[in-house]
Amino acid sequence: MTYESAGEGIMAPELQGGYWLQGGPLTMSSLRGRPVLVDFWDYTCINCLRTLPYLVEWHRRYSPHGLVIIGVHTPEFSFARRVDDVRRAVAEFGIQYPVVLDNDYAIWRAYNNRFWPAKYLVDAHGRLRYFHFGEGAYQATERAIQQLLREVDPSLRLPEPMAPLRDEDRPGAVCYRVTPEVYLGFLRGSVGNPTGLLPKQAANYRDPGLHAEGFFYLHGPWVAEEECVYRPWDALDRSRLSLRYTSREVNLVANPLSGQPGRLDVWQDGAPLDRSTAGSDVRWDEEGQSYLQVDVPKMYRLVANQDVGHHELTLATSSPGMALYAFTFVSCAIPGWEMRLQ
Repeated sequence: MTYESAGEGIMAPELQGGYWLQGGPLTMSSLRGRPVLVDFWDYTCINCLRTLPYLVEWHRRYSPHGLVIIGVHTPEFSFARRVDDVRRAVAEFGIQYPVVLDNDYAIWRAYNNRFWPAKYLVDAHGRLRYFHFGEGAYQATERAIQQLLREVDPSLRLPEPMAPLRDEDRPGAVCYRVTPEVYLGFLRGSVGNPTGLLPKQAANYRDPGLHAEGFFYLHGPWVAEEECVYRPWDALDRSRLSLRYTSREVNLVANPLSGQPGRLDVWQDGAPLDRSTAGSDVRWDEEGQSYLQVDVPKMYRLVANQDVGHHELTLATSSPGMALYAFTFVSCAIPGWEMRLQ
């Protein structure tokens, strides 16, 4: 089951050690009498971002009836600790419920959490009642919210749970297998170059030419750090990266270390992206070349194919300090396939 009961005897840990960006500070003890939904998220995480529209709507629907949603922003990458960048993301995604920055993982550890996103539902007595990790189970989660609200006020009249926002959100939907997340730093990087990654030094890499799916291949000047690879400040030749993948959509976490906007050219299967394959953050120059303008550290929506397929992605940049952290991939539901739910 993707939605599980945590029992009725476990008290929810306190929300200590964070910086309250909005709506706080709050404590679990001060929220007695109200159900609480604690959501661990990160603004660079595609799975978190796909969950946010449901959370925003649940806040709108149920906060007047007593529900408190608390977004615990625990950063996956070091740059995501910056208050101004998280504040920008909160505004961009229309988050109006309380948000606490958990930069030191204090709340994460208190909940013994391991996943982005993760939802913990707490009843009016402060007891952990339900949890769910990852995407999905939205209608089941909303029904659990309604159950806890009715435990406080049985006379409440509440709406039907939200309809799925995407085909793949339907209960029982079966999705295509896609390439797992690909990290680019030397701690977790899936590099395909025979030389591997040379930590913390400018090096001139050579693409071997033969590519396996799920590995990235560097060519030209790059520096490998713990979490990312970036173009050296004084490099002359262009920096290039290639990746074979299976997916419908591709996202890229990128950061302009210089603090100035940088350009990242994009090709798929040897050609620039067009309107039918480009993600929402892609632009085109006067010659028709597709590119990303990387002006702030965040997740960029790079590719949006019409269907799941096998492709080769190539990125190239001449912008000093252009840092690339991770690729994430999004599937879609297989038409006519559905799991039988008990």
